[in-house]
Amino acid sequence: MIFAIALGVALLPGAYAQNQPLAPAFAAKNGVPTLKSATALVVEQGGERVLYAKNVEAVMPIASITKLMTALVVLEAELPLAEAVTISKTDVDDVKRTRSRLKVGTVLTRGDLLKLALMASENRAAAALTRAYPGGTRAFVAAMNQKAIELGMWRTRFVDGTGLSSEDVSTAQDLARLVGAAYRHPLIREYTTDSAYAVELSNGRRLHYRNSNRLVKNPSWEIGLSKTGYISEAGRCLVLQARIAATPVIIVLLDSWGKHSRIGDANRIKKWMESNFSRRPAG
Repeated sequence: MIFAIALGVALLPGAYAQNQPLAPAFAAKNGVPTLKSATALVVEQGGERVLYAKNVEAVMPIASITKLMTALVVLEAELPLAEAVTISKTDVDDVKRTRSRLKVGTVLTRGDLLKLALMASENRAAAALTRAYPGGTRAFVAAMNQKAIELGMWRTRFVDGTGLSSEDVSTAQDLARLVGAAYRHPLIREYTTDSAYAVELSNGRRLHYRNSNRLVKNPSWEIGLSKTGYISEAGRCLVLQARIAATPVIIVLLDSWGKHSRIGDANRIKKWMESNFSRRPAG
Protein backbone atom coordinates (compact mmCIF):
# COMPACT_ATOMS: atom_id res chain seq x y z
CA MET A 1 0.00 0.00 0.00
CA ILE A 2 1.23 3.49 -0.83
CA PHE A 3 0.72 6.34 1.61
CA ALA A 4 0.92 9.93 0.45
CA ILE A 5 0.76 12.25 3.42
CA ALA A 6 -0.12 15.86 2.68
CA LEU A 7 2.15 18.72 3.60
CA GLY A 8 1.87 19.95 7.16
CA VAL A 9 0.49 16.81 8.81
CA ALA A 10 1.35 16.96 12.50
CA LEU A 11 2.09 13.86 14.52
CA LEU A 12 0.96 13.39 18.08
CA PRO A 13 3.51 14.85 20.50
CA GLY A 14 6.51 12.56 20.74
CA ALA A 15 5.07 9.99 18.34
CA TYR A 16 8.02 9.94 15.98
CA ALA A 17 10.63 9.98 18.73
CA GLN A 18 8.93 7.08 20.52
CA ASN A 19 8.59 5.03 17.33
CA GLN A 20 4.81 5.00 17.42
CA PRO A 21 3.05 4.47 14.07
CA LEU A 22 2.90 7.38 11.68
CA ALA A 23 -0.28 9.38 11.49
CA PRO A 24 -2.95 7.79 9.25
CA ALA A 25 -2.74 8.38 5.52
CA PHE A 26 -4.36 11.62 4.41
CA ALA A 27 -5.86 12.43 1.05
CA ALA A 28 -3.05 13.51 -1.21
CA LYS A 29 -3.04 17.08 -2.40
CA ASN A 30 -2.78 17.87 -6.05
CA GLY A 31 0.86 17.92 -6.96
CA VAL A 32 2.08 15.37 -4.41
CA PRO A 33 4.93 13.72 -6.31
CA THR A 34 4.77 10.22 -7.68
CA LEU A 35 8.05 8.62 -6.68
CA LYS A 36 9.76 5.60 -8.20
CA SER A 37 11.34 4.45 -4.94
CA ALA A 38 9.39 1.64 -3.29
CA THR A 39 9.76 3.34 0.09
CA ALA A 40 9.99 7.07 0.73
CA LEU A 41 9.87 9.29 3.78
CA VAL A 42 10.26 13.05 4.13
CA VAL A 43 10.18 14.36 7.68
CA GLU A 44 11.01 17.69 9.18
CA GLN A 45 14.26 17.32 11.07
CA GLY A 46 13.47 16.62 14.67
CA GLY A 47 10.49 14.48 13.72
CA GLU A 48 7.82 17.09 14.30
CA ARG A 49 5.95 16.59 11.03
CA VAL A 50 5.84 13.93 8.37
CA LEU A 51 5.56 15.61 4.98
CA TYR A 52 5.50 12.53 2.74
CA ALA A 53 5.36 8.82 3.51
CA LYS A 54 5.22 5.76 1.31
CA ASN A 55 5.58 2.21 2.67
CA VAL A 56 7.61 3.55 5.58
CA GLU A 57 7.13 0.50 7.83
CA ALA A 58 8.38 -2.03 5.28
CA VAL A 59 11.49 -3.89 6.47
CA MET A 60 14.00 -4.22 3.65
CA PRO A 61 17.73 -4.45 2.93
CA ILE A 62 19.49 -1.08 3.17
CA ALA A 63 22.84 -1.75 1.47
CA SER A 64 25.51 0.86 2.21
CA ILE A 65 23.19 3.08 4.23
CA THR A 66 24.56 0.68 6.87
CA LYS A 67 27.81 2.64 6.81
CA LEU A 68 26.18 5.52 8.68
CA MET A 69 25.83 3.22 11.68
CA THR A 70 29.40 2.03 11.12
CA ALA A 71 30.54 5.64 11.38
CA LEU A 72 28.49 6.25 14.53
CA VAL A 73 30.04 3.26 16.29
CA VAL A 74 33.58 4.26 15.30
CA LEU A 75 33.19 7.87 16.40
CA GLU A 76 31.28 7.23 19.59
CA ALA A 77 33.89 4.67 20.66
CA GLU A 78 36.38 7.56 20.42
CA LEU A 79 38.90 5.39 18.58
CA PRO A 80 41.94 7.42 17.44
CA LEU A 81 41.36 8.60 13.89
CA ALA A 82 45.11 9.05 13.31
CA GLU A 83 45.83 5.39 14.10
CA ALA A 84 47.13 3.34 11.16
CA VAL A 85 44.97 0.42 9.99
CA THR A 86 46.20 -2.16 7.48
CA ILE A 87 43.85 -3.70 4.92
CA SER A 88 43.87 -7.47 5.39
CA LYS A 89 42.63 -10.48 3.42
CA THR A 90 39.61 -10.70 5.70
CA ASP A 91 38.49 -7.29 4.47
CA VAL A 92 38.07 -8.55 0.90
CA ASP A 93 34.42 -8.87 -0.11
CA ASP A 94 33.49 -12.53 -0.51
CA VAL A 95 29.74 -11.79 -0.50
CA LYS A 96 29.21 -9.65 -3.61
CA ARG A 97 32.78 -9.83 -4.99
CA THR A 98 32.91 -6.05 -5.25
CA ARG A 99 36.15 -4.46 -6.37
CA SER A 100 38.37 -2.14 -4.38
CA ARG A 101 41.49 -0.11 -5.10
CA LEU A 102 42.63 -0.65 -1.54
CA LYS A 103 44.90 -3.62 -1.99
CA VAL A 104 45.65 -6.04 0.82
CA GLY A 105 48.53 -4.54 2.77
CA THR A 106 47.48 -0.92 2.17
CA VAL A 107 47.96 1.20 5.29
CA LEU A 108 45.71 4.20 5.94
CA THR A 109 44.58 6.06 9.01
CA ARG A 110 41.27 5.19 10.59
CA GLY A 111 40.09 8.67 9.65
CA ASP A 112 40.90 8.16 5.97
CA LEU A 113 39.12 4.80 5.99
CA LEU A 114 36.10 6.39 7.60
CA LYS A 115 35.96 9.14 5.00
CA LEU A 116 36.27 6.68 2.10
CA ALA A 117 33.57 4.47 3.59
CA LEU A 118 31.16 7.38 3.95
CA MET A 119 31.93 9.51 0.91
CA ALA A 120 32.78 6.87 -1.69
CA SER A 121 31.06 3.89 -0.01
CA GLU A 122 34.38 1.99 -0.01
CA ASN A 123 33.53 -1.51 1.23
CA ARG A 124 37.04 -2.63 2.09
CA ALA A 125 37.51 0.53 4.14
CA ALA A 126 34.32 -0.19 6.09
CA ALA A 127 35.32 -3.82 6.65
CA ALA A 128 38.71 -2.73 7.99
CA LEU A 129 37.03 -0.31 10.40
CA THR A 130 34.87 -3.09 11.85
CA ARG A 131 37.80 -5.50 12.14
CA ALA A 132 40.03 -2.91 13.86
CA TYR A 133 37.45 -2.33 16.59
CA PRO A 134 38.29 -3.60 20.10
CA GLY A 135 37.00 -7.17 20.14
CA GLY A 136 36.94 -7.38 16.35
CA THR A 137 34.08 -7.58 13.89
CA ARG A 138 31.73 -9.53 16.14
CA ALA A 139 32.00 -6.93 18.88
CA PHE A 140 31.55 -4.15 16.33
CA VAL A 141 28.34 -5.61 14.92
CA ALA A 142 27.03 -6.10 18.46
CA ALA A 143 27.74 -2.40 19.11
CA MET A 144 25.86 -1.47 15.91
CA ASN A 145 22.78 -3.37 17.02
CA GLN A 146 22.99 -1.95 20.53
CA LYS A 147 23.15 1.58 19.11
CA ALA A 148 20.11 0.81 16.95
CA ILE A 149 18.20 -0.14 20.10
CA GLU A 150 19.31 3.06 21.83
CA LEU A 151 17.99 5.07 18.89
CA GLY A 152 14.64 3.27 18.92
CA MET A 153 15.33 1.52 15.61
CA TRP A 154 13.26 -1.49 16.60
CA ARG A 155 12.94 -3.02 13.13
CA THR A 156 16.61 -2.73 12.26
CA ARG A 157 19.23 -5.48 12.24
CA PHE A 158 22.89 -5.38 11.26
CA VAL A 159 25.16 -8.32 10.46
CA ASP A 160 28.14 -6.42 9.06
CA GLY A 161 29.55 -2.93 8.77
CA THR A 162 29.55 -2.66 4.98
CA GLY A 163 25.93 -3.25 3.98
CA LEU A 164 26.94 -5.90 1.46
CA SER A 165 24.76 -8.46 3.22
CA SER A 166 21.04 -8.43 2.43
CA GLU A 167 20.52 -9.26 6.11
CA ASP A 168 21.30 -5.65 7.02
CA VAL A 169 17.69 -4.49 7.16
CA SER A 170 15.69 -1.50 8.38
CA THR A 171 12.67 0.68 7.69
CA ALA A 172 12.40 4.25 6.46
CA GLN A 173 11.19 5.32 9.90
CA ASP A 174 14.22 3.76 11.57
CA LEU A 175 16.63 5.22 9.03
CA ALA A 176 15.29 8.71 9.62
CA ARG A 177 16.37 8.26 13.23
CA LEU A 178 19.78 7.06 12.12
CA VAL A 179 20.23 10.09 9.85
CA GLY A 180 19.21 12.39 12.67
CA ALA A 181 21.75 10.82 15.03
CA ALA A 182 24.52 10.82 12.42
CA TYR A 183 23.85 14.47 11.59
CA ARG A 184 24.86 15.44 15.11
CA HIS A 185 28.46 14.42 14.32
CA PRO A 186 30.33 17.15 12.41
CA LEU A 187 32.75 14.65 10.85
CA ILE A 188 29.92 12.59 9.40
CA ARG A 189 28.37 15.71 7.93
CA GLU A 190 31.72 16.74 6.45
CA TYR A 191 32.75 13.33 5.16
CA THR A 192 29.41 12.54 3.52
CA THR A 193 29.12 15.86 1.71
CA ASP A 194 32.66 16.39 0.40
CA SER A 195 32.57 15.91 -3.36
CA ALA A 196 36.02 14.37 -3.71
CA TYR A 197 38.98 13.15 -1.67
CA ALA A 198 42.44 11.72 -2.29
CA VAL A 199 44.46 9.45 -0.01
CA GLU A 200 48.21 9.06 -0.25
CA LEU A 201 49.68 5.58 -0.03
CA SER A 202 53.03 4.67 1.53
CA ASN A 203 54.62 4.51 -1.93
CA GLY A 204 53.60 8.10 -2.65
CA ARG A 205 50.79 7.15 -5.02
CA ARG A 206 47.51 9.01 -4.58
CA LEU A 207 44.11 7.44 -4.96
CA HIS A 208 41.34 9.83 -5.95
CA TYR A 209 37.73 9.19 -4.93
CA ARG A 210 34.44 10.93 -5.70
CA ASN A 211 31.25 11.16 -3.70
CA SER A 212 28.77 8.45 -4.66
CA ASN A 213 25.96 11.06 -4.62
CA ARG A 214 26.33 13.61 -7.38
CA LEU A 215 23.78 15.93 -5.75
CA VAL A 216 26.41 17.15 -3.27
CA LYS A 217 27.99 19.09 -6.18
CA ASN A 218 24.69 20.59 -7.28
CA PRO A 219 24.58 24.27 -6.21
CA SER A 220 20.78 24.23 -6.04
CA TRP A 221 20.91 21.75 -3.16
CA GLU A 222 21.86 22.56 0.44
CA ILE A 223 22.83 19.12 1.73
CA GLY A 224 24.05 18.55 5.28
CA LEU A 225 24.42 14.75 5.14
CA SER A 226 24.26 12.22 2.35
CA LYS A 227 24.61 8.45 1.92
CA THR A 228 23.90 6.19 -1.01
CA GLY A 229 23.54 2.42 -1.12
CA TYR A 230 23.13 -0.37 -3.63
CA ILE A 231 23.00 -4.13 -3.72
CA SER A 232 20.68 -6.12 -5.97
CA GLU A 233 18.38 -7.10 -3.10
CA ALA A 234 18.02 -3.51 -1.88
CA GLY A 235 17.82 -1.60 -5.13
CA ARG A 236 19.27 1.89 -5.15
CA CYS A 237 18.94 3.74 -1.86
CA LEU A 238 19.57 7.30 -0.74
CA VAL A 239 19.27 9.17 2.54
CA LEU A 240 19.73 12.92 2.91
CA GLN A 241 19.59 15.72 5.38
CA ALA A 242 18.90 18.87 3.42
CA ARG A 243 17.41 22.33 3.72
CA ILE A 244 14.61 22.81 1.22
CA ALA A 245 12.45 25.92 1.09
CA ALA A 246 14.14 27.08 4.32
CA THR A 247 13.03 23.86 6.04
CA PRO A 248 15.53 21.26 7.34
CA VAL A 249 14.30 17.81 6.35
CA ILE A 250 15.42 14.20 6.36
CA ILE A 251 14.71 12.23 3.19
CA VAL A 252 14.82 8.44 2.96
CA LEU A 253 14.48 6.68 -0.40
CA LEU A 254 14.75 2.89 -0.58
CA ASP A 255 14.50 0.24 -3.29
CA SER A 256 14.69 2.44 -6.34
CA TRP A 257 15.54 0.23 -9.28
CA GLY A 258 16.26 2.71 -12.03
CA LYS A 259 19.87 3.81 -12.29
CA HIS A 260 18.94 7.48 -11.88
CA SER A 261 15.56 7.19 -10.17
CA ARG A 262 16.70 7.87 -6.60
CA ILE A 263 18.25 11.15 -7.75
CA GLY A 264 15.13 11.87 -9.77
CA ASP A 265 12.95 11.19 -6.73
CA ALA A 266 15.06 13.52 -4.57
CA ASN A 267 14.69 16.27 -7.16
CA ARG A 268 10.94 15.66 -7.41
CA ILE A 269 10.64 16.01 -3.63
CA LYS A 270 12.66 19.21 -3.72
CA LYS A 271 10.54 20.73 -6.49
CA TRP A 272 7.33 19.72 -4.72
CA MET A 273 8.42 21.23 -1.41
CA GLU A 274 9.65 24.46 -2.99
CA SER A 275 6.35 24.85 -4.77
CA ASN A 276 4.14 24.11 -1.75
CA PHE A 277 6.16 25.62 1.07
CA SER A 278 6.53 28.92 -0.75
CA ARG A 279 2.77 29.28 -0.53
CA ARG A 280 2.35 27.91 2.97
CA PRO A 281 0.68 30.41 5.35
CA ALA A 282 2.82 31.65 8.21
CA GLY A 283 2.28 29.84 11.50
